[in-house]
Amino acid sequence: MNIENTKAQMRKGVLEFCILSVLKEKDAYTSEILDTLKNAKLLVVEGTVYPLLTRLKNDGLLNYRWEESTSGPPRKYYGLTELGKQFLKELNGTWTELSDAVNIITSQK
Repeated sequence: MNIENTKAQMRKGVLEFCILSVLKEKDAYTSEILDTLKNAKLLVVEGTVYPLLTRLKNDGLLNYRWEESTSGPPRKYYGLTELGKQFLKELNGTWTELSDAVNIITSQK
């Protein structure tokens, strides 16, 4: 069994939730999202995040706007829609239940 594959699948399973959580406080562009994830030790690459952002936008959970940058080309800032905020709220509840259940199971002696 390949432990790295299992670890990658676990990270993928929570990536959508983490991206939505990053955007709950303020809009951000992709590099900011990636930096936040990397600072939290959730290692992901741009090639994983860009398609996920597009899918979340197409699902109506995110919107975006272009903003001029003083240090290069315009940046695409992503933000939560009202549907995205509701979806994140539901995911938070599910995460709490799941996390509690896993902690109970994994802490058993």
